[in-house]
Amino acid sequence: MSDRYAALAADLLAHADIRIGGPRPWDIAVRDPRFFKRALAGGAIGLGESFMDGWWEVPALDQAITRMLQADLRGKLKVSPFMVADAIGEHLPNLAYVWPGLRPFLSRFRSLTAVAETHYEEGNELYAAMLGTRMVYSCLYWEDARTLDEAEEAKLDMSCRKLGLQPGQRVLDIGCGWGSFAKFAAERYGVSVVGYTISKEQSVLAAERCRGLPVEIRLDDYRNIEGRYDRAASLGMFEHVGRQNYDAFMRVAHDRLTGDGIFLLETIGDNVSRSECNPWFQKYIYQAPTSMFPSISEIAAAAENRFIVEDWHNFGADYGPTLRAWYDKLAPHKDEVIARHGERFWRMWEFYLLSCAGAFAARAYQNWQIVLAKRAIPQGFRQFRPG
Repeated sequence: MSDRYAALAADLLAHADIRIGGPRPWDIAVRDPRFFKRALAGGAIGLGESFMDGWWEVPALDQAITRMLQADLRGKLKVSPFMVADAIGEHLPNLAYVWPGLRPFLSRFRSLTAVAETHYEEGNELYAAMLGTRMVYSCLYWEDARTLDEAEEAKLDMSCRKLGLQPGQRVLDIGCGWGSFAKFAAERYGVSVVGYTISKEQSVLAAERCRGLPVEIRLDDYRNIEGRYDRAASLGMFEHVGRQNYDAFMRVAHDRLTGDGIFLLETIGDNVSRSECNPWFQKYIYQAPTSMFPSISEIAAAAENRFIVEDWHNFGADYGPTLRAWYDKLAPHKDEVIARHGERFWRMWEFYLLSCAGAFAARAYQNWQIVLAKRAIPQGFRQFRPG
């Protein structure tokens, strides 16, 4: 049976010009023959977990993933009768991640807090080692940037200009992370900011980093946001909200803004509407089966009758360089990460960063910044024009 899976894998990978045991950076080396069955029968989770367990290697993981996606290997895989039972066996431990029908039965508490209690609570040291000086954990802007720190500054300044920030304005930061946007906006644009996060680790460091500035960090869910604001931003948090909560999220953003308020929404986006996200990504990174990447139509439906869409900027091509830069900065700390968390944890992060870099390079996913206004901007949107 293993020989049959090996032959099937070789034939499938050939469509992406990937060879098993080949000399090129995107060719894979198989360390454990169980890889073939696990990857083919287990799908995305099987591919990722077998990498975490060291069953296969590739010098340029991001390039290999890009080739797999561009060749649409998933669409070319023909499920044979002998694979059905194996697929069931491989998926049994992960039903909540591969069967969307189970997700509505997950508790509301779990869907809201699982990400913060796992992915963002790994320790601030890990993220400080990976991110730039300002600790921006969302897609950076590389138009004129050459370094990680420059790309962070460019991203934050672009965001502030899109909002048309003016001194004295009150700004809401939904999902404020480590306070990167709040700190930058207060320092450079003279605004006051209230940031919301449900991560204890993030809230403590964000408050510390913003000390002395007109910035308040609140440890609370977005549904409990209070007050009125001239501007609002949510940079890279909407992916965690879940389809069933898109409408509630947009309602909160709308209701918390003043009459001429502007909301800047940034999110990773999918090219089509789906009922699920990549199951490996949900299990190990989002760690909440209700999280997913929204589509254009899903965002538009939630914004309809609330906001005027003034601008929709796709800079998803910049996410590949962002993820690669994070990996390159984290890689020198490999031994420290392994000593603290173990080899499998390190390989999980390696697969996460580089496979996502490959996915964005293939343009399988996008990254959007959307300017939403409660009232039409009289002269149109002119605060920022990319390129």
